[in-house]
Amino acid sequence: MYSKELLSPINAFLHCETPEAWLLEAKKPENLRVILTDHLICELKAAQSAMYLIRKYAVDKESADALLAWLKPFEDFTYRMQGDWRDLLKHNSLSKSMLPKSGTPYGQDLIDKMVLLIKEELHHFYQVLEVMQEFDIPYENITSSRYARGLLTHVKNHEPDALIDKLICGAYIEARSCERFAKLAPLVDNRIGDFYVSLLRSEARHYQDYLTLAEEIAGKDISERVAFFGKIEADLISSPDDDFKFHSGSPSEASNKSDMTQTNLVGQI
Repeated sequence: MYSKELLSPINAFLHCETPEAWLLEAKKPENLRVILTDHLICELKAAQSAMYLIRKYAVDKESADALLAWLKPFEDFTYRMQGDWRDLLKHNSLSKSMLPKSGTPYGQDLIDKMVLLIKEELHHFYQVLEVMQEFDIPYENITSSRYARGLLTHVKNHEPDALIDKLICGAYIEARSCERFAKLAPLVDNRIGDFYVSLLRSEARHYQDYLTLAEEIAGKDISERVAFFGKIEADLISSPDDDFKFHSGSPSEASNKSDMTQTNLVGQI
């Protein structure tokens, strides 16, 4: 299905494996709806987070406005229930080249890596909607899990440490997504399993891009900070969690009642 070489760096980077209890819940047919819906939202949030980073740190105002316009149809569909999902694919393009703003210390590499990530995440968003359509799962807004918030709570509030921490968090989120896709693939319907396997290579590259950018911007050894967030991430994944979602922790009894209530899920790195 996929090479062990692809997942080896991911597994070495993460401080724990996905708990077996989570996998047992995730493979239940009745939980397919929440898994796919939360996966869908995670793809959009990943694109939003990357957009936020380059808008805040790297590009000029005209480029920043173009980024907002790029994501708007996807956000309108997700948060305001506007538009037809079938039209989203044609919106997955930028209207102009991204230009660094004057005086920014962050180079074109940050812009290029994040723009590619946005494009891929929005394409994955569309692909999840295709799968949901095939399995007759209507889109509904759901509450976000504790996971990303639990990581970002520990981000420092001064620069450039704040940016470095956000990039490290991005690396862990992408790495965990990759690990979970690989674990889930053999446990679910073949159509969904094949889709998860198709995502592994890009997710693995996203994790590496985030980590590389963090190291380049820091200009020094960040292994201590990476380990710090690794321990936090592992605790979020392995500790009991009342809310069953794609990035949730070990399911508790309460997590069997997944929350599919409407809420605004915008949360950016």
